[in-house]
Amino acid sequence: MKQVLVTGGAGYIGSHTIVSLVEQGFYPIIVDDLRNSSRVILDGLAELTVDRFLFIPIDICDKEALFRVFDDHTFDAIIHFAAYKSVGESCEVPLQYYQNNLIGLMNVLEACSRYSIPKFVFSSSCTVYGEPDQKQVYETTPKRLPESPYGFTKWMGEQIIEDVHRNSVPFQTICLRYFNPIGAHPSGLIGELPVGIPNNLLPYITQTAAGIRSHLTVFGNDYPTPDGTCIRDYVHVNDVADAHVRALLFTSENPLSVFNIGTGKGTSVLEMIQYFNEVSGMDLPYHIGSRRAGDITEIFANVSYSNATLGWRAKRNVKEALNDAWNWEKRQAKSND
Repeated sequence: MKQVLVTGGAGYIGSHTIVSLVEQGFYPIIVDDLRNSSRVILDGLAELTVDRFLFIPIDICDKEALFRVFDDHTFDAIIHFAAYKSVGESCEVPLQYYQNNLIGLMNVLEACSRYSIPKFVFSSSCTVYGEPDQKQVYETTPKRLPESPYGFTKWMGEQIIEDVHRNSVPFQTICLRYFNPIGAHPSGLIGELPVGIPNNLLPYITQTAAGIRSHLTVFGNDYPTPDGTCIRDYVHVNDVADAHVRALLFTSENPLSVFNIGTGKGTSVLEMIQYFNEVSGMDLPYHIGSRRAGDITEIFANVSYSNATLGWRAKRNVKEALNDAWNWEKRQAKSND
């Protein structure tokens, strides 16, 4: 059984990837300091995987603590999730984003070289495309300066990785550029569990539906899109998780590969609200607010390269993701009663 180090494995995408890894016969070792997660997620993982993972509570920005993990364990691969992830919040506290996201990445890359780890999978983002000329982006679409410090940490992260690979290194890197992961595990045992006020659309929708928030704020309805709201490529988190397993199984003579992870279809914010109303049978209260710093107008993936080369494609649709996320939210509400 191959051991895989998963940084940030108790987070949203990380936890769902842990389940996919276990299902495919890998043994994941999670390092996470739970600043953006909760032991509720670890409990859900324990039930879903029958405890077939190890959890080590450390901050990967602490290099000595991180390297002690490598001294004690042997890894066949690393999947690197650990990072702050909110576009809006990054505009408010940029230094925190640069310090956490880049120092953590550099520590993990140094460990890859020092301990001769053969494969490194990087959690990247479509934010590296900035505000593209064409709304549908390919892996070959030129990267542009992002609109937010969060996006810049992913842009700079990819640049750091490219520079590392200018020299001969003992590992292969695969960068997965996610679009907008949403949803939850169908079991309802794990899902997105934001700390404080959600920064992503879907948990704000479900928390509003659950009565935790009085209403949803739509950030701007004056964008040049059909209904005036931003358009994103929303992809089910379980599909994103499966992409990481495909990345571990992927082999190439190219030491550095990049793949878009999305559905290839854009959905507007107002369409998401409409779809949620259909799935839940509710009428979600929302207000139109001003535009939010760091948001771009529209972007969605071309996934033909991921489909053909990585052997991955999204299998679930937006309504399935909304239904799974709502079931997760309702389960949380029951457990908190």
